[in-house]
Order: sequence, then C-alpha cells, then structure tokens
Amino acid sequence: MNNEFFKRILSSIILIPIVIFFIVKGSYYFNLFLLICLFITIYEWHKMTKKRSYNLIGIIFLLLSFYSIYKIRNDFNFEFFYLLFVTTICVATDVGGYIFGKIFKGPKLTKISPKKTYSGSIGGYFLSVIFVNLLFYLPLGFGQIEFTRNTFFFVICVSTISQLGDISISHFKRLSKIKHTGKIIPGHGGLLDRIDGMIFAFPFSYIIFLNWKF
Repeated sequence: MNNEFFKRILSSIILIPIVIFFIVKGSYYFNLFLLICLFITIYEWHKMTKKRSYNLIGIIFLLLSFYSIYKIRNDFNFEFFYLLFVTTICVATDVGGYIFGKIFKGPKLTKISPKKTYSGSIGGYFLSVIFVNLLFYLPLGFGQIEFTRNTFFFVICVSTISQLGDISISHFKRLSKIKHTGKIIPGHGGLLDRIDGMIFAFPFSYIIFLNWKF
C-alpha cells in the first residue's frame, strides 16, 4: 500500500506540471498533446470493451468529450483559464476523495466501486471548493475574478459529475473484470483511470460556458 501510494504521489508531481504547461502554452503544443491523450484513451477503452456492444458508443463519446476540451481551450476570451478551472475541480475532487476516503473511511458509497466512500465524496467537494478559491487568487492576468454563489454551484455540479464519471468507468472495468484500464501511469493505472471523471465533466462544462460568463 505504501509503495503504491508513493508511486501515485510521484506520478502526480511529475504529471501536473506537464499538463499545466500544455494547457497554458496552447496552440499546436496543446492540440498535439490532446490528440495523443485521445489516442491513448480510445486504445484503452477499446482494449477493455472490444467484445462489448457499447464499444463504439464509448469511442464516439470520447471523441465528443475531447472535442469539448479542445473547444474550451480555444473558444473563450480567457484563454487557458476555463480549461484550468475545470481541470482543477476534477483533480481536487479526485485527490479529496482519495485522501478523505483513506483517512475517515466509513460507509461505502456504492457497490459498483467498493473503494468509494461517503467521506471521500464529501472530501472531493470540500477540496474542489478550496482549490478553486486558491486558483482565483493566483495572478493569472484575468483581473479580479470573484468566487460567487454561481461559481460555488458550478463547482459542486462539476465535482458531482466527475465523481459519477469515475463510478461509471469503474462499472465498465468491473464488467470487463479488470482493475485498471492500463499501466501507463505508475500508481494510477491507465490514462482512462486518471481522467475518468474529466471526460464527463468537460462536455457538461462546455455547455455551461456557452451561456455563462465570469
């Protein structure tokens, strides 16, 4: 357990700056990075579900999800902020769920994903709100962006969808009788294991961003 935890932390320390670099850099750097992630994710999904009837539906969903990521990064006035905003919520939700679940344990959230607990779910909400508040105070050059009631509601909604996405992919993994979708990220498994909540959160966020401006 300690060895896996160390791998998870080390992988996160390495991955987070890389992801932030491509998000901030934008242009063809980000587009190429996004395309590589798409190919890896589709490969992992296909390998997991190639004998299942929902294989093609999942691939189409992944294409739409990654397209929404591309649109969020390239279609709004605040450049990378919208994408960084949603990514922060999803990462904080995952981190909060993992840490709070390990510390407080308690009743299981669902049989689909036995490691998910109510304490972890609450921790995901808590940390996502904290992380977004910290993000809004960073000197990113977007002026004074306030954490309003609407922002709070949005964070809770995205965190919820991210958690549901995590559970959904866990369900498909159980159907395929596998623990991880791959081995590309030490301590985490496959790329799909890492972004399972995000692929659901980004399409929802894109629709909201079309009608909601800071």
